[in-house]
Amino acid sequence: MLTIGQKFPEFKLTGVVTSDAKTAFKELTNTSYKGKWLVLFAWPKDFTFVCPTEIAAFGAMNKEFADRDAQILGLSTDSDYVHLAWRQNHKDLNALPFPMLSDIKRELATSLGILNEEAGVCNRATFIVDPTGIIRHVSVNDLKVGRNVNEIMRILDALQTDELCQCNWTKGDDTLDKKAA
Repeated sequence: MLTIGQKFPEFKLTGVVTSDAKTAFKELTNTSYKGKWLVLFAWPKDFTFVCPTEIAAFGAMNKEFADRDAQILGLSTDSDYVHLAWRQNHKDLNALPFPMLSDIKRELATSLGILNEEAGVCNRATFIVDPTGIIRHVSVNDLKVGRNVNEIMRILDALQTDELCQCNWTKGDDTLDKKAA
């Protein structure tokens, strides 16, 4: 699995960006959001139980991520048409404000090292990538356990300080003095 300090891989995938079949599909690459922080989170499967709770939570916090110059990208190995159908049929996903990337060939999941080979789907992984394309945070949860979007926001805030941040640090708290450390 790729980890912190490594370059995020190049990709070219179809993203589902609306619930309207006429405007839903857009080709996206690793450079589509050049100069922004990326928060890519992968989920195992569409039309499941834990996944929509996470996707909706990221959607609800999209403005806060955007205020931090971060673009959220969702990813699974489902097709773009399955993503569209799920958006259209799940009230919490209908107006989702970020792309759902389709990695049906499993190329990005494989490059990232997050493909669960036994299940053939993405592990529940999160990557925070800085504006230069370097991975600054990675976390992976068991397929059965949803992640905490507030914690991902806290980590993004800490990374953006470029300072030493103590345990349980939150935005607005003092950072550690490097000279005293």
